Amino acid sequence: MNIIIFGPPGAGKGTQSNFLIQDHGMFQVSTGDLLRNELKKVSELSKQIKSIMDAGKLVSDNIIYSLIEKKLSDKEIKNKIIFDGFPRNLDQVSKLELMLQKHDQKISKVLNLKVDYSILIKRLSGRISCSNCKKTFNEFFDPPPSNCCQKQEFIKRSDDNEETVSKRLKTYDNETLPILEFYKKQNKVVDIDAMKQITEVRKEIRGIIAS
Repeated sequence: MNIIIFGPPGAGKGTQSNFLIQDHGMFQVSTGDLLRNELKKVSELSKQIKSIMDAGKLVSDNIIYSLIEKKLSDKEIKNKIIFDGFPRNLDQVSKLELMLQKHDQKISKVLNLKVDYSILIKRLSGRISCSNCKKTFNEFFDPPPSNCCQKQEFIKRSDDNEETVSKRLKTYDNETLPILEFYKKQNKVVDIDAMKQITEVRKEIRGIIAS
């Protein structure tokens, strides 16, 4: 089965995707990973992507589509794919559905990770990391111990602030959330309370896949 793991920034999509890989031998497809992997290759496409990124521009949807279609054409991972962070809007949904149909595949389930936005803002804006050991903490939910490292300095990403996070959530509401309605009409959406403990969410997803 192919799965879309869906939810706002900070809902835990990456974490649960990793569990799906471990528990069910699935393969994650995220646009960021696809771009990074392509950049490691010596190809005309990698040169094109590098020049675009070096210029500070966004990679076009057409390039993303070509990378995703490469994965869909790989028989080794057919019907074992987790889409993480894609599609992001209804235009991308339409294109994905066409590519899936071309390669005789479909989306079986959309796992919708639900988290209150007040919690998401704290999850994202509270992220800090130790400059020495690089371990990540959260000022609100998982503060660093006083003995983390002898010479410790905690770093916060410049975009991990409440204003930026709120803007990201607004973009999600306007552009990405409408995707759910498309898949709800096909009875493919399963809502999951992602405010539970990570292990509980993992267990619930295991049950969904098993059924």
